[in-house]
Amino acid sequence: MKRERHAKIIELIGQYAIETQEDLADKLNRSGFRVTQATVSRDIRELKLTKMTVGGCQRYVVIKEHSRQMGEKYIGILREGFVSMDAAQNILVVKTVAGMAMAVAAALDALHWQEIVGCIAGDDTVFCAVRTGDDTFLVMDKLRKMMREA
Repeated sequence: MKRERHAKIIELIGQYAIETQEDLADKLNRSGFRVTQATVSRDIRELKLTKMTVGGCQRYVVIKEHSRQMGEKYIGILREGFVSMDAAQNILVVKTVAGMAMAVAAALDALHWQEIVGCIAGDDTVFCAVRTGDDTFLVMDKLRKMMREA
């Protein structure tokens, strides 16, 4: 549950200008995660989020200096939620454990692989738009290697 919550936090701060822990807790609660301000405070510390001025307001952001540590968190989310994958030309279809598709999609997006343009998630399926059909197979190989290293 913690990994899913962390993935959702990263997704939310990427989507919205979240200025306070209370704002983040409210968005998490609306997304189905029952959290208190104390839980959010711990999550912010664990994710090493920081506040920066963006567009004239202070908001939480992920600092790229922590990209290796965060990469490991994303890989953990992928390993936990991944079930299978298949290619449909330049669309990669990833099947996940029920309820994990959004976390897996957020993790795939956050890895910033140049081959992946973006991901859309349902409940147990992620569609990844990949630049080319050949790139789809490169991404599949990367994911297979990640799953084997578990």
